[in-house]
Amino acid sequence: MSFQAKIIVPITLALLTSYFLGFTPPLIAIAFLSFSLISYYQYARDKKAAIKGEWRVPENTLHILALFCGWPGALIAQHKFRHKTKKVSFRLVFWLTVLVNVSTLIWLHLPQGNLALHKTMSAIQSTIDSQVSNNHVRSVAHAITSLRTNIFNH
Repeated sequence: MSFQAKIIVPITLALLTSYFLGFTPPLIAIAFLSFSLISYYQYARDKKAAIKGEWRVPENTLHILALFCGWPGALIAQHKFRHKTKKVSFRLVFWLTVLVNVSTLIWLHLPQGNLALHKTMSAIQSTIDSQVSNNHVRSVAHAITSLRTNIFNH
């Protein structure tokens, strides 16, 4: 198993378990997937630009994407493209973004963090309810922001 898989697989399993136990909404997994795909694309784009001597993707952009749940895609892209793997200062900031992201995910599973997550998801649902008239869009939004609180009641 590769180094990347040893990190990404347990986090993915933890996210799935967290969802099924009612701690996190699907929106968290969607954020990880979306930002990871965007990160992967940006690394590919940056590598291509580096080879061609063209305009590069700013390192801050790559770090922000990693911080907002895109680090799994970034980690895969770093390995696949052998890109951004030698510059120590970049690697240090990258791993710091991973640490902050994973720490935040852990915090969401503590009582205070989970309460904050519930409040945030409720606020998002309320905003959507007041701003969106399409019931289908509202249903989809509720599905991705809802927490599975009734899993053991069925």
